[in-house]
Amino acid sequence: MNWLISLPAVALVVGGLLLAFLVAAAARVGVRALVPVGEQDRVPQIATPLMPTLGAAFAIFAALSLASEAGYLRAAEALVSDEAAAASRLAWAATSPRVHSEPIHAALHDYLRTTRAREWKATQTASGGDDAATARAIARLERIVRAEAARPEVGTPTGTELVVSLDGVTSGRRARIAAAARDVPALYVVTLVVSGLALIVNSGALVFRSSPRTSLLVAGVASVVGLSLALLFALSAPWSGALVVTGHPLDAVIGDLNSGFFAGSP
Repeated sequence: MNWLISLPAVALVVGGLLLAFLVAAAARVGVRALVPVGEQDRVPQIATPLMPTLGAAFAIFAALSLASEAGYLRAAEALVSDEAAAASRLAWAATSPRVHSEPIHAALHDYLRTTRAREWKATQTASGGDDAATARAIARLERIVRAEAARPEVGTPTGTELVVSLDGVTSGRRARIAAAARDVPALYVVTLVVSGLALIVNSGALVFRSSPRTSLLVAGVASVVGLSLALLFALSAPWSGALVVTGHPLDAVIGDLNSGFFAGSP
């Protein structure tokens, strides 16, 4: 399913609408072809009472699914903000008296740039935290900060602040990687797709005797279903899908390091 949720938003919208319209047209033609002529009068009698039930079922499934994925997107954005806040705390901690800030700032800058370039679009390797360049950058940052914190001249309070701030950066990265590896449950998606298609088929069955112009009324139902499915897939992969989590909080820290906003920055 990863290939599907990684499609651009335009492709998801167009694909969802095309699928919905094709199902509606197939339902209209299929009822005419498959239902015997003598029983076709019973089709509206059966399909009409099913519309409220199918509509309510799809509405509930869609609401729960979209609310869940939208909440996950907000949680992913919060993870990025927390990681950026930890990076900012480390940058400020490096400006404490008797701390050599330049190596720490340089290593932090290198790590942030590398993780933005290599781990943001969650490929198979990057989403598992196995990118070699990022691993080297975070290991270098760890060594520099811990070596600086261990210097007797720095003192215990400042050394502790440096290590705690560093742990915040690494913990934030691990939380982001774990979130990027999450997949939408297949049964979750199948249930929503089936309920939506059932609603479209039932709508198409109601107008199988109508003229083509009158049958266009079903397009409204098909559009809602198609767009709902497209939105679900767009929200489902914040690091590799159509709606990617913004990296602006980390970019802001990179910009501050470049501009010398943190005292003692190069």
